[in-house]
Parts: sequence; structure tokens; C-alpha cells
Amino acid sequence: MQRVAARTFSVLQRRHYSNHESTTHFGYREIPTSSKESLVKSVFSSVASSYDVMNDAMSLGVHRLWKDDFVANLNPGNPVVGVQTRCIDVAGGTGDIALRILDWARIEHADRDLRVDVVDINPDMLEEGRMRFRRTMYHNTPQLSLHEGNAQSLSLTDFPSDTYDLYTIAFGIRNCTSLSDVLREAHRVLKPGGTFACLEFSKVQNPLFAQIYESYSFSIIPLLGSILASDRASYEYLVESIRRFPDQQEFSDMIIQAGFQVGRKGMAWRDLWGGIACVHTGVKI
Repeated sequence: MQRVAARTFSVLQRRHYSNHESTTHFGYREIPTSSKESLVKSVFSSVASSYDVMNDAMSLGVHRLWKDDFVANLNPGNPVVGVQTRCIDVAGGTGDIALRILDWARIEHADRDLRVDVVDINPDMLEEGRMRFRRTMYHNTPQLSLHEGNAQSLSLTDFPSDTYDLYTIAFGIRNCTSLSDVLREAHRVLKPGGTFACLEFSKVQNPLFAQIYESYSFSIIPLLGSILASDRASYEYLVESIRRFPDQQEFSDMIIQAGFQVGRKGMAWRDLWGGIACVHTGVKI
């Protein structure tokens, strides 16, 4: 009887949503679209202090290598003194991508003019970033600024159109409610010729490897969340959010629809570790 009642309530709940408000997914749950932002904020507030540990669990510890590779292939920086490269790192609150960009420009190009604006919707994640940058040479310099903001609707005042040479987003876009809105905003703030670059978990291509990773994701990662962060539910959501994210071809098509030019067929993205993660790039035309 209780099962029937629960099922009936679920059906009525979906009808209520469809009659009054659009719905979206939060992991495998269907929720009102207006609720997703606050739920995602709650997840990342919960994991902010253990964010690197979370990514270690999600990526078998190799997310650091992927991030190094991501930035190295973008090769940010300009060796000409006084020519400033403007970068925006979105959903980058903890600062690990921004720090890699700044270090790469300084070490590889002797560029101390490059500037990164870090944007994140979650103040707890930004606070982790502030703590990280206080230990670096970039703290309290014009090269770095941190902003609380929504990737889907960046402030026109703080982030004017046609401003940035490089837009990065790493392991963040899948948590946004509207991917198309994020891509539209990325296109708006980039200069013509500017580069959009996204590093995200994706679809494993090899069927056997996919099965092994699927088992690891749904069995081991939530368990690690319980052990390492006392937070199984957040880790379950994060695994589910990966499975709900578009595959490589579908996401590449969305990037094109937003107005970006991507590589020719077969080179529009670059899989890492067989597709556990993937790098997508596009140029604003």
C-alpha cells in the first residue's frame, strides 16, 4: 500500500511540475528547474573543503594530470611585454585551473601581464580559492580576481561582451541547469577569435572499460564519499550528474549551435583515458 501511495504521489508530483513549471534533472531525480541551482550550491558547499579529495575519487586520482594537460595544450600567455591576455575561469572557485594558467604563462612565456577572472556561484568554493591564492605570488595582484557569479547569466557590468581571449570551465558545466545558456554567455564574453575550452567527465568509449568504470563509479565513489568526507549523498549526485551529461558528439553539437567553430569531424574533442574525461574547444567566429 505504501509503495502504491508513493508511486501515486510521484506521478502527481510530476504532473504538478508539468502543469506549473518546467523540470530538469538533479542526478537521476526530476526536480523543478528553479530548484536545481540551490541544490547544486548545497552539494558544493558540502564538498568545498574536500574538493581535491572528491576529484581524486571521481578520477582515480588523475584529475591533476588532466588539468595540467588541459592548460598545457591551451598554452596561455604572451611573450610580448605589455600585451595582456585576458582569461575567465568559470566554475573555478578553488582556483586550481587559474593557478595553472598563471604559472604556465609566467614559466613558459615570462608573462606577468596575463590576468584571470575566476567566477563561481558558490561562496564556499571561492573561499577555498582565496585560501589557496594567499599562499602564492598572485595574491593581491592585478593578475587575479575572484567573483561570485552565475555561468548562465554573467553580469554585463563585471563581464562585458567581447572581453576575453580565453574562457575555461573544468568539471563544472555539467552542474549547470542550462548548458545552452552557459555556452551563450561564454560566446558573448569572448573576443572574436577567442577560445572556449571545457574539461569535463564524459562517456567512456570502450565497452569493457565502460562497464568497469560504471561499477567503480556507483559502488566505490559513494563509499569513498562516506569514508573521506562523511557525505555519501553528494558523491552519488556527482556520479549521476556525469551519466546525465551529453556525450561527446552531442555536446560538440551544442558548442557549434552556440556560435563556435570546432575542429573538423573526428577532431572536435579530445578524449582523456578513453573518455572518462574529455576536452572540448571552440573558437568564437
